[in-house]
Amino acid sequence: MTTANVSQNERKTGQKSIWMWAGLALVVALAYLAYWIKLQVYGIKELPLGIPGKALEYPLWAALIGIIANGILKALKLHALLKPGFRTELFLKVGLVLLGATIAVSDIVKGGFGAILQALILITSVYFFAWWLAGKFKLPDTLRAVLSSAIAICGVSAAIAAAGAVQAKKQEVTYITTLVILTALPLMVLAPIMAGWMGLSQSVAGAWFGGNVDTTAAVVGAGTLYGEQAQKIATIVKSTQNTFIGLVAFLLALYFATVVEKKAERPGPMIIWQRFPKFVLGFIAASILFTVLIGAKSPDWVTNALNATKAMKDWAFCLAFVCMGLELSVTDIKQMGWPPVIVYLIVTVFNTLLALLVAWVLFGWLFPV
Repeated sequence: MTTANVSQNERKTGQKSIWMWAGLALVVALAYLAYWIKLQVYGIKELPLGIPGKALEYPLWAALIGIIANGILKALKLHALLKPGFRTELFLKVGLVLLGATIAVSDIVKGGFGAILQALILITSVYFFAWWLAGKFKLPDTLRAVLSSAIAICGVSAAIAAAGAVQAKKQEVTYITTLVILTALPLMVLAPIMAGWMGLSQSVAGAWFGGNVDTTAAVVGAGTLYGEQAQKIATIVKSTQNTFIGLVAFLLALYFATVVEKKAERPGPMIIWQRFPKFVLGFIAASILFTVLIGAKSPDWVTNALNATKAMKDWAFCLAFVCMGLELSVTDIKQMGWPPVIVYLIVTVFNTLLALLVAWVLFGWLFPV
């Protein structure tokens, strides 16, 4: 390679880095705008449909602003250049780890058994229903696996893990990811409203959000809109479901290798660790640290540190929601057609109703928190 070629490659790398930082700066500016709008709406006592202004927290405004900016950037042909700075998954994982520093281990233990039981019921029921229905619509096996995992477990992360396990096409992953965002954002707002109309307790509502809303970010958003306890339970429930990503990915890899592709070799158990969402460990570690430090007579520096952690957690989630809106792609849905959309919506309704029933039985009756 000549010196001229090396210099040209360095310039291209530098230009990409500049655009990445510009995209990141845009995300930060939009998040600040979302926070500012939240403060303005907070002063309104009552909005249409009787919704109090304080009910519309930052996740809603961040997502809406991200979607609007998404359209503007695509019209200006800047979206592809700035996209490397849109780091939804990074901000989400940082926010979840910080959220762990606001939840005591005792809260996790109280909701833990119910969360595990709910996760087993919902993942099993929703996954096999989605797989069966997708088969009736004659969807490709790889698309069936990605779609079923996304709805049954936790949206984008599960879709990516399943895609890697079954070697799905990139457009299938993008398609399902777009569907996840398109359904999760409205549910993030509608689920708390419906929970309020039904008079659900904070714990039952949080468990319902955790089992119903597909993305972890939107689950946290729905819990935030409904209340602090709902946010905690929703996070515990969804984080519990997240831990099954590795196991499901391993089983999918095994099934596709031995049944669909009929390969002689079998994938090793290391894939479970490879697909395991490591941020869950950070969430638990932060919660343990919080439990050790906090007490009846905590020193001022501990209280101040926890308050700062809560603020950083909110900002991390706000940045994640802005990125979710910026990464939304309607074009990918048009390219794949309507059958997967129909399957996705039917399964989502099934998941919503089943999650409500399971949440009410487990967290409202058997294991109230």
